[in-house]
Amino acid sequence: MTTLLRLLLGAGPLLSQLVLSPVHGSDNATLPLVMWHGMGDSCCNPLSMGSIKKMIEEAIPGIDVLSLMIGKTVIQDTENGFFMDVNEQVSMVCSQLAQDPKLKGDYNAMGFSQGGQFLRAVAQRCPSPPMKTLISVGGQQQGVYGLPRCPGESSHICDWIRKELNSGAYTDIVQKHLVQAQYWHDPLNDDLYKKHSLFWLISTRSGW
Repeated sequence: MTTLLRLLLGAGPLLSQLVLSPVHGSDNATLPLVMWHGMGDSCCNPLSMGSIKKMIEEAIPGIDVLSLMIGKTVIQDTENGFFMDVNEQVSMVCSQLAQDPKLKGDYNAMGFSQGGQFLRAVAQRCPSPPMKTLISVGGQQQGVYGLPRCPGESSHICDWIRKELNSGAYTDIVQKHLVQAQYWHDPLNDDLYKKHSLFWLISTRSGW
């Protein structure tokens, strides 16, 4: 059974958590929900994020759900989850949310895997529009060390990423071109992590 299928089968508790969170704004209207997918996934995969979006819309009538696409196509969205600078992704999302007329007031957010910590950065760096509640599902808020059970359709990409991370996660070229390196946190070299992690440095300046 794939990781995505396990996620879908366990979506019931997630929906319960979302329903129990404050879903109404001050005008009693249902708050929009912004979702950010994890590594190897995309905004609109019918077997994962697309299905979860549909379940949420059925569970909470009238809710507007925005499943973030990082790029102009689903393929770009998936690739950017591996290769696009995280800080650039966060800035892109902040701009998108600020220009969305449906998000003029508060909104709730739900992030899956690395999407959880990326949405946390959105909450801290971009106060307008304000994020009311963040549900992080498997978000690596303290970073990762190792890359077990890397999801996605192309296992050779996961194998290549493991090799690059193990050989030099904190080198400039890896930091600038590999998303997972930016939240790679070696617990045995914490000072090295704080000095060279591009995502950690900018997030810390923003109050991480």
